[in-house]
Amino acid sequence: MSVIETIPESAAAGPVAQLYADDVRALGYVPSHSRAMALNPGAFAAWRALQAAIAGSLGLRRYELVTLAAARGIGSAACLLAHGRKALTFMEADELERVARDYRTAGLPADEVAMMDFALKLSTASATMDDADSRSLRDAGFSDREIVDIALAAAARNYFSRALHALAVDVDVPPGLDPKLQDALLAPLGGPAHPAPAGS
Repeated sequence: MSVIETIPESAAAGPVAQLYADDVRALGYVPSHSRAMALNPGAFAAWRALQAAIAGSLGLRRYELVTLAAARGIGSAACLLAHGRKALTFMEADELERVARDYRTAGLPADEVAMMDFALKLSTASATMDDADSRSLRDAGFSDREIVDIALAAAARNYFSRALHALAVDVDVPPGLDPKLQDALLAPLGGPAHPAPAGS
């Protein structure tokens, strides 16, 4: 549990109230990570703008798959659960469960596996990366712009997830996330874990 005292929704004003309202509109609740990051609302708004710029260029499906791979490499339960829920907008739950457990054997196209491999390596061993890693994406059919966007998406997830770890921000379970899918999303981190439902 974080020692940081966040701003309750009832006391939020100005930019913080807007950030909270955006979450309620998009998610139906205000996640713990938003409450923590909203203590610097300018930086948090800039983070959201960065996400939108990368996802808008890369495409939502690719952005979320790269994000899931990066979150897996970082060991971020919060981001795996949050982006697992977001991935349900373009993927059926059974396919997402297979991807969560092992994306390499989930039946994904080769280009999607390649970009997830890249994101995983960036999140676990970025200092060892060289031209061969970018070339693997080019060989999979990605343009130079797409290669940059994949790197940005994975690196951005490292920025945010590692900040959440450093601040010991509570892990929320998004409302409506099936327990079986929750366990699949968290399986790469060492087995099922059951954080508190959001808002509890």
